[in-house]
Amino acid sequence: MGATIAIYSVKGGVGKTTLAANLAWNSAITSGRKTLLWDLDAASGAGFLLGVAPDAGKAAETIFTKERDPAKLIRPTAYPKLDILPADESLRALDTQFLTIGKRRRLAKLTESLGKDYDRILLDCPPVLNEISAQVLRAADLVIVPLPPSPLSARALELVVQQVQAGGKGHPPILPVHSMLDMRRTLHREARDANPDWPAIPYASAVEQCAVRQCPVGTFAPNSPAGMGFAKLWLAIERQLAKVNKA
Repeated sequence: MGATIAIYSVKGGVGKTTLAANLAWNSAITSGRKTLLWDLDAASGAGFLLGVAPDAGKAAETIFTKERDPAKLIRPTAYPKLDILPADESLRALDTQFLTIGKRRRLAKLTESLGKDYDRILLDCPPVLNEISAQVLRAADLVIVPLPPSPLSARALELVVQQVQAGGKGHPPILPVHSMLDMRRTLHREARDANPDWPAIPYASAVEQCAVRQCPVGTFAPNSPAGMGFAKLWLAIERQLAKVNKA
């Protein structure tokens, strides 16, 4: 069954976009699923990591304000079964635009429509706590929360949990992920020991190389700790989605 997966945190600098791009690649290449990576962050990092620039003549916000068909803005990537709906500067006012539109399930309706053509839709979400995040949580079947080990990250998770639970009984499940995990550091080891069942992505040069090479880790270092970490995380996501579908 199709599913929408949100990669979301209220805190920036946690590796969210790198996670989204690598998970989308694993969805398409490892699982062979037709996958759409939808970048909702005006910084447009997801497209950069996959080597796809937004079309200057097609502002991303028109999907919401003018109800332009999202399919007209979708771009193919260099990888089979993986497409991207890139972001651009026009999304900086998306929170206000959502409030003006007044449709609480606008994003959910769009993902449901796109789900007819894609097995997996991954949302790279901006680090905000407003109507954008509320729209994301109404659309998502699963929420992935990257958490570098720190007190601020723990607080960020609390805020995400509170907002998700505020949605009522039908809220999506949350899967926290240790990101940028460096087992040489005491704080990181303690965080891992406190939540050993959470998937983990290590702090590694291969992850940093994604931005340099503009491609996912799996394309150049699939057997590295980072490459295997992304692959294991994707399998954990697929297992979680299977549980959701059975519920």
